[in-house]
Amino acid sequence: MEANDPMELITNPGDGVHLSDALNDHLRSKLEPVERKHGERLTRIEAHFKDENANKGGRDIHCLLEAHPRGSDPIVAEALAEDAYTAAHQAAGKLERALSSHFGKQDRVRPH
Repeated sequence: MEANDPMELITNPGDGVHLSDALNDHLRSKLEPVERKHGERLTRIEAHFKDENANKGGRDIHCLLEAHPRGSDPIVAEALAEDAYTAAHQAAGKLERALSSHFGKQDRVRPH
């Protein structure tokens, strides 16, 4: 992946969640800060959506984001909301904070 290439985003819709172009665009826009700040250190981000309780309503759309740093275990963030857009927004914010913490700790470790 070259520096100008967009970060790879793999989206996996689960049962009960329709993956529209609009939802995919929304997710990508919410992950722009992650890509700007950490994109060169990531191989990809996978998004998994799932409707937790089918048509019963309420906060039942689950979004799990899995970032894959180069040479490190995946970093996961998730959110549960009433719709996929809100779940994606919340999970993206959590992922950005988790990656900042992860890479911040890595950057502070110095060999003796």
